[in-house]
Amino acid sequence: MRGVHGVALLLPGGRAEGTRGPSALDLAAQRPLARRLAAAAAEDGLVTHVVHYRLRGWNGSAADPVRDAEWAADEVVRRYGDVPVCLVGTDMGGRAALRAAGHAAVTAVLAVAPWLPDADGPAKPEPEPVRQLCGRRVLIVHGTNDEHTDPDLSFRLAQRAKKVNRDVCRFEVHSDGHGLRQHRAEVRALAADFVRGTLFGHHFARPVADALAAPPPLGLRMPLASGFGASLGH
Repeated sequence: MRGVHGVALLLPGGRAEGTRGPSALDLAAQRPLARRLAAAAAEDGLVTHVVHYRLRGWNGSAADPVRDAEWAADEVVRRYGDVPVCLVGTDMGGRAALRAAGHAAVTAVLAVAPWLPDADGPAKPEPEPVRQLCGRRVLIVHGTNDEHTDPDLSFRLAQRAKKVNRDVCRFEVHSDGHGLRQHRAEVRALAADFVRGTLFGHHFARPVADALAAPPPLGLRMPLASGFGASLGH
């Protein structure tokens, strides 16, 4: 049996508030991406796990999914030892992934259409922290027509994160919405390329390498081209 040399923890979406158990649909939505990542990096010894939250809500200052993500990272260390972890979060899970990045086992974060608080809204919450992202590679991908989670908020977070960590990039999926359904294959290929590169040292595809190296705002508004990944071979 091939050893485990890296782990991707997939963090599902959820609700702003909620004390019921997680939605089965939110969990199921992560499994195709989990399978895609596992297939792309099987030879490297990647294992993927979808994290089951205790509760479906973020629940204000409790930030319950962050606690669950940190627990899952602890479990990775307990089960597999000192292996690198990439947190892959969607929607609310994207926010949880960014928040939980400070865990010692985490080396990379991928946030897909992350749900972030509006600092300009009526409640004016504190800006999302970014210093926990130092020392991690971070990729955010967001549809420009997302009407559920504001892509401008992820751009602004990426701007702040880039000031404390040069290894931050962000891709925009033009004309796509929250589910990124029009470019699903490209988004999954981007995720696979990022995970293989960050956990196992493979060369990034040229657009990813360029986005990480480019100064803002260029590297934070990198367009995800139609057909991305078709020739990568993984």
